[in-house]
Amino acid sequence: RLRTVTGVQTCALPISRPPVLLKGTTSDPIIRIAGGASTGRPGVIEGCNCTIPVVPETPVRPQRPDARDVAELKALKVAQPELESAVDLQIDLLDVQRRLLGRVPLPWMPAEAARLSAEQRAGRPLVRFSDIPLNWSDVRLIVRQTADVLRRHDLLDATDHGQILELAHKANLLEPIVGHWYEASSRRADAPGNRLTPGPPASLDQVLVLALRPFLERCAEAFAPAVDPATWTYGYCPFCGWETDFAYITPKAERRLICGRCLGQWTFDQTACAFCPNTDRRRVTSLDRKSTRLNSSHRT
Repeated sequence: RLRTVTGVQTCALPISRPPVLLKGTTSDPIIRIAGGASTGRPGVIEGCNCTIPVVPETPVRPQRPDARDVAELKALKVAQPELESAVDLQIDLLDVQRRLLGRVPLPWMPAEAARLSAEQRAGRPLVRFSDIPLNWSDVRLIVRQTADVLRRHDLLDATDHGQILELAHKANLLEPIVGHWYEASSRRADAPGNRLTPGPPASLDQVLVLALRPFLERCAEAFAPAVDPATWTYGYCPFCGWETDFAYITPKAERRLICGRCLGQWTFDQTACAFCPNTDRRRVTSLDRKSTRLNSSHRT
């Protein structure tokens, strides 16, 4: 059926969705009907029951605010322009790692309190390779993405980049390399001597440090309650065995070390050196600059 408004045929009732013109062609989002007086309201014609409202424009979504560490890195780049390339590198790595971190599950926490206590007394890290919740599809992906970031920032040469990408595309090659690398760098008594097996480029060591961080970060979260500060008095990580990168002083005047691989934290003696047995405060030189302190230990 067709209705006639001031001699002009309009669309059939009920209104089709989407609206259809007389010859069967789909109309524009807004149909302008000839004849009839305008009511002053958009999309409404007086004397016609065929009303098609104006389609509103899609609202622009507000931009999601940056995470705290990213915001601080951007502020640092503004305050110290000479660090621009280093800051951009860290932001790109954080973006790659955070996209994966949300998909990594917490590892199964073994209910072996006796074993965990014995491991700490012997100075062995708590997280074994079998404890890490590795999804090898995700591992290969983040290895490729990390290598791409380092290559983009000129920290990886083209030859090494190509070899690492080739390894990351073949799960049967990457899995034994990663397992050997973790065991060799975890400071366990039975760990092999060399971190990498013969064949892969030496730069793969740094790529794996950054690529496995989301998986090991989850492990540090799960195993943190098991660490006894009174027992673990070592300068390397109680979770993965890697060395410390940074330290900070808490409001309670405790010194906390931060692992450079899993980002785990643990309490450490303020006067001792994290990299050597020195505990003599007179042999530790401190260089302070604003809120940053650099300690240097002098061994005899």
